[in-house]
Amino acid sequence: MEVSSLYVKESGAIKRAKGSLLVAESIPGVKFNEMVDVRLANGEIKSGQAIDISATATVVQVFGGVSEVDLADSKIRCKGETLKLPVSGDLLGRIFNGMGEPIDGVPAFVPEGYMDINGEPMNPASRQPPSEFIETGISAIDGLNALVRGQKLPVFSGSGLPHNQIVAQVIRQATVKGKAEKFAIVLGAIGVSYDDASFFMKNLEETGALERTVAFINTASDPVIERISTPRLALTAAEHLAWQHGMHVLVILTDMTNYCEALRELSSMREEIPSRRGYPGYMYTDLATMYERAGRVFNKEGSVTIMPILTMPDDDITHPIPDLTGYITEGQIVLSRNLERKGIYPPIDVFLSLSRMMKEGIGEGKTREDHNNVFMQLYAAYAEGCYLREISTIIGAEALGERDKVYLTNANDFENKFIAQGELEKRTVEETLDIAWKLFSALPKEDLKLIKEEFTERYLPKQEASL
Repeated sequence: MEVSSLYVKESGAIKRAKGSLLVAESIPGVKFNEMVDVRLANGEIKSGQAIDISATATVVQVFGGVSEVDLADSKIRCKGETLKLPVSGDLLGRIFNGMGEPIDGVPAFVPEGYMDINGEPMNPASRQPPSEFIETGISAIDGLNALVRGQKLPVFSGSGLPHNQIVAQVIRQATVKGKAEKFAIVLGAIGVSYDDASFFMKNLEETGALERTVAFINTASDPVIERISTPRLALTAAEHLAWQHGMHVLVILTDMTNYCEALRELSSMREEIPSRRGYPGYMYTDLATMYERAGRVFNKEGSVTIMPILTMPDDDITHPIPDLTGYITEGQIVLSRNLERKGIYPPIDVFLSLSRMMKEGIGEGKTREDHNNVFMQLYAAYAEGCYLREISTIIGAEALGERDKVYLTNANDFENKFIAQGELEKRTVEETLDIAWKLFSALPKEDLKLIKEEFTERYLPKQEASL
């Protein structure tokens, strides 16, 4: 693309500077999100992006910010193109920063091409409904909130909860069940601390998952504007691997709360009218432009599946960030502080969690024929056990009947044997379902009303079925 030679030279062309924003007079021909070079009076050149355009002014966001600006002698040059990511199959195994620059000490690869990080709209008619199971090796996900190809399934966490460990475990263990197909992970770490960034990089290297992973890491000390580009870079890399190389790609974005805080900060700097809790009114649309890049396409081999992780401020699930995310995505996995206090890992709250695409991804030929019946019966038994747990805190466990005590014990066993598992423990979906059947064996057989009798005869442990 031809680079524009337009320079703003005359005195006063840049009218004012505010933080990392430069407000210039209107630049003819500049486009929204177009990349620009800002040449400061001392000769330093910084990259920027046109983020607001009107007939009277052009607002430029400078990457990295500017400490001192000589308004009279600073110049802006339009580059005539948006931010693009060089793409290639050699992306796998590489680690980049929030601007798409390598930070792993390995020389840059020869790109096959360049892709706009904002992506291209997917024709709704070409979308293929998600229906193929992804095995994460975590029972609370595979058994009760199954992840399928092309789905967007967020994780709602809280400050201090082990969402990073869960993300790392999914990255290590996720596979396409029963098929020897090309599978890749793309990690977009947004505004994470140095400790978290080090944790992810070390984990990827030690477990050997790095060779099938592309990581984009933006630390808390990096410029705010890079938090906006990081998830888009990750999704662009995923789309290239999926649509050009036929790979099934799982995109992990953590922490989307940092992304939304950056969006709010930039909106405030631009003096836009705030909406709920100070967030911009277009946050829903902005999030949707990223989440809706997930999916499968007819006549294409690959797929893009997204698992965004966000920490809920004050554990408030009604906060605008999780609230809007829930409207866009197909369910959520919610972490429980109560389970975490009990020492249960992963502390997944099965009642608040939901996968709306689960029924399409489980069953005969996908996981196992009894899967749908098992997960419904697990919910029913655990719900009754939790209800009796609340009752027992009032009247005491001794006042419960024998049947009630069985369900109370079963709820504890469900948490300690089904939900709880080691951070390095990978369970197949068959192992997950077998654990559920062992839990059912402690219940009265006549209470297993949500399971077909043929499955009960086939899978219920015979030696314990008399209880």
